[in-house]
Amino acid sequence: MISSLRKLLAHQLKSNKPKVNHGGFTLIELLVAMIVAVLIIAPLLRFMITIVDTDRKEQAKATSEQEIQAAMDYIVRDLEQAVYIYDNSGVERDNAGTADDSGIRNQIPPVAEAPGCKTDNCQPVLVFWKRKHFDRDDTVGGKTIGDFTNKNDTFVYALVAYYLITEENDNWSNIARIGRFEIRDQVIDETSNKANQVGIAASPGFKSFDLDKKGSTLKQKLNQWEKGADNYETQVQILVDYIDNTATAITPDCPIVFPQKDPSISPKEIKQKEKDLLVPSKPNGGLYACVDADKRIAQLFLRGNALARLKNNPKDYEYKPERSSYFPTVTMQIEGRGFLNIN
Repeated sequence: MISSLRKLLAHQLKSNKPKVNHGGFTLIELLVAMIVAVLIIAPLLRFMITIVDTDRKEQAKATSEQEIQAAMDYIVRDLEQAVYIYDNSGVERDNAGTADDSGIRNQIPPVAEAPGCKTDNCQPVLVFWKRKHFDRDDTVGGKTIGDFTNKNDTFVYALVAYYLITEENDNWSNIARIGRFEIRDQVIDETSNKANQVGIAASPGFKSFDLDKKGSTLKQKLNQWEKGADNYETQVQILVDYIDNTATAITPDCPIVFPQKDPSISPKEIKQKEKDLLVPSKPNGGLYACVDADKRIAQLFLRGNALARLKNNPKDYEYKPERSSYFPTVTMQIEGRGFLNIN
């Protein structure tokens, strides 16, 4: 009996022991762990976000710098073939039919409309005549040049214009871009027995310049140029996008290129000549040119806008001095090397 009581007492004592909980963490432990995690992870997240944002900004800067430089290099190669470059008087005056007062504003887009350039938001900045060279193996409109030139290379004259385009377009940025317009002369079929037989037709609207126009200088003659009777059909091609679209903080500087050492030129006359060089006369964006038509020299200014690649609100990518690194700028002076005999 005593043995039975002992067993009963041992069983009761055993059953009264506290139960061990193996179910997990307590609420306090969880709260402490969460606080520690926030204190460690939050700075890491901020650091990662900063790195990603910085990389995004630097990539935008690098892309804009590369595109701006590539665009300038393209324009330089194009302009080096120029036989004549229009200055402000040639680009911003209408054709008046006189040697001293004429210009070609109403003969080129946007006044004379062309696909891609039909409004005042398409502003001519650089306009020139050039020699357009064709290799004998080049094809134009499905026709091979050599088939009409006895397998020789050849050239024709072409009118080229670069535009600052700010017109809204769903395919491009909502700031500005540079467009290029070119129309060329016909290619004569030299294999034909007929004189001046056309091998490849000229661009619609093209008309060759007339060096018999009144005037003693090439500038006077070419400022009287008139387009052909047909409407332009040549599309204005976009060369580069994300060009700055405001004149903020741009101070046009058009010193007389290679100034003449003539003491008889007064400071007032120099200022007037410098004013005549600037195209357009009132820059409204990141592209303008200083042109000395007599010397066939142009000094170009081109400025991009990397902030427009990052922001959606136009106010967020306006130029400010502290943001200057986002506005890559290139300037270059080019001399036309093409040759045109006016005699």
